[in-house]
Amino acid sequence: MVVSTLLRSFSSKHEDPAATLPSSTTPLLYEPRPGELDLERRWPPKRAALVVIFGFLLLALFLAILIADLNSDVHANGNVSLATSGSSMASEPLKLVSRGVSAGVSEKANRVFACVNVVSFPWNNTMLSWQRTAYHFQPEKNWMNDPNGPMYYKGWYHFFYQYNPNGAVWGDIVWGHAVSKDLIHWLHLPLAMVADQWYDMNGVWTGSATILPDGQVIMLYTGSTNESVQVQNLAYPANLSDPLLINWVKYSGNPVLHPPPGIDSQDFRDPTTAWYTSDGKWNIAIGSKVNKTGITLIYSTEDFKNFELLDGVLYSFPGTGMWECVDFFPVSNTSIKGLDTSVKGPGVKHVIKTSLDQARNDYYAVGTYDEKAGKWVPDNTTIGLGLRYDYGMFYASKSFYDLHKGRRVLWGWIQESDSEIADVKKGWASVQSIPRTVLLDTKTGTNLLQWPVEEVDSLRLTSKVFDKVEVKAGSVVPLDVGTATQVDIVAEFELDKEALERTAQTNVEFSCSTSGGAAERGALGPFGLLVLADESLNEHTPVYFYIAKGTDGNLTTFFCADQTRSSEATDVDKKIYGSTIPVLKDEKLSVRLLVDHSIIESFAQGGRTCITSRVYPTKAIYGAARIFLFNNATEASVTSSLKIWQMNSAFIRPFRPEQDH
Repeated sequence: MVVSTLLRSFSSKHEDPAATLPSSTTPLLYEPRPGELDLERRWPPKRAALVVIFGFLLLALFLAILIADLNSDVHANGNVSLATSGSSMASEPLKLVSRGVSAGVSEKANRVFACVNVVSFPWNNTMLSWQRTAYHFQPEKNWMNDPNGPMYYKGWYHFFYQYNPNGAVWGDIVWGHAVSKDLIHWLHLPLAMVADQWYDMNGVWTGSATILPDGQVIMLYTGSTNESVQVQNLAYPANLSDPLLINWVKYSGNPVLHPPPGIDSQDFRDPTTAWYTSDGKWNIAIGSKVNKTGITLIYSTEDFKNFELLDGVLYSFPGTGMWECVDFFPVSNTSIKGLDTSVKGPGVKHVIKTSLDQARNDYYAVGTYDEKAGKWVPDNTTIGLGLRYDYGMFYASKSFYDLHKGRRVLWGWIQESDSEIADVKKGWASVQSIPRTVLLDTKTGTNLLQWPVEEVDSLRLTSKVFDKVEVKAGSVVPLDVGTATQVDIVAEFELDKEALERTAQTNVEFSCSTSGGAAERGALGPFGLLVLADESLNEHTPVYFYIAKGTDGNLTTFFCADQTRSSEATDVDKKIYGSTIPVLKDEKLSVRLLVDHSIIESFAQGGRTCITSRVYPTKAIYGAARIFLFNNATEASVTSSLKIWQMNSAFIRPFRPEQDH
């Protein structure tokens, strides 16, 4: 049996206890002063009566408007109700509401505030409206999570996504659908699939597309049945001649796969794109777990209706828990071109990526795939799946091979990290990352390179160049670019070489997340950029490098993003994210930042390390947002050269048949 070969360790998964968000309504008390509005003494009885009646009518109208407004804010979906107290919301302790775990998926609520006494911030509409992005994909309203089934078909890029049509929190999941000619300017289409069958009644969950050589489009997805069992289902376009693929048909024989013996009914989800094998069949991978060992099951099929479970597992790793949204694809170690999912042979490595249910991060490794044995082995067996796509807010990613341009493109879900009350108030939650090209880093041979697709450059407007700006130790330098809410920044940094040589070796440990952030001064850092900063620097988000010189004299470079001072709000995540980054001989330190309102996507050293930040400033918004260079090192000065572009909006909107064909 498949599961008999796996390590069985520790206990079953922990589920966060459900809780409820606070609800309060504060009555407005008013008592007239003596003699005030004495109607009978000052006005004739008939006139006084008319005034009283009119007053009651106004009061009734006010109450009706207030109740309607509260209902629009309070009812997130049919099963959940949240309460706010008007436009600014009263300051109250926040409590965690668990979403998704009891249904059999990873936690979808923000867990930052679990077991922490946090007070809700009085957000106003001006602040909340600013948070909506200009060129990242998001629906017009409501909740969104995982990217699903991306593909290129008959001149259009298609993007499907997990969507709640009924509110701004997770639940009632169906498939949203949008199309684009360039991966940037998206057009919303009608829902692709809804929860209308017993086998997906509790959710049309994550899936992947496979385009067959004869042009057929196969969509496999996980459904949560009427009994909350996770099964795999087949769907296909109703009309292959329709380039928009608006209508989809669910196979009458669904479900095509049930959880195998030894696998829990809620630990069997997220089928991958299929790859073609040398025996003329198609293989797919599905994530699961046994106790706390994460595993990848492999199924073989000829027709996508009948499947055979292969012996063993593609790969497993103890202690990692449930594997969601598994991805498996080849990369070339000789070319900068992407590869179709079925490519194998000399000059090809394979990547396994998993989204870890427990950690809510995406981990990957580069390795070797043995098709005959049905096994994948990481190149670095010591760390296993030890690398991350992104060290910030980036989860449930999905890649696809873009035949149109010969590249592999990666999407990732960027979660919110504010309070659920604020999300319900603004009416939406979550966005998608800018699509990224994915290549093997042939210089290191150990990691991937991720970079924004070239089409995002089409949004660049005016630019400013800053050449060789010296930033002395302990200083901050403003960059005059005007407002900086939507910008694309490319920057290089050079440390003073003499300072590098004379800096003493140290055995002090450094970590982005635990070493005090950008305010913690060292001999060789931190230094970098302050973005979404107000003029007085009460709010700012540093994205920076830090160099540590070890006792052996070698340099270790860290790339970090510090959210601790990103906002004066009390109910937002203020973590520090980051990791070490390989810097090869004679390489300058380089970074690219895509700033788009409440999102900062950062790519260091050509995309070796990436960090996505969600920030929610209260002052550094609209025209008050600024950019600064900073150097908080104690010994070394830094020289920086930059180019900064203002970015246009992508004008994402509904599809208009009369003008968009």
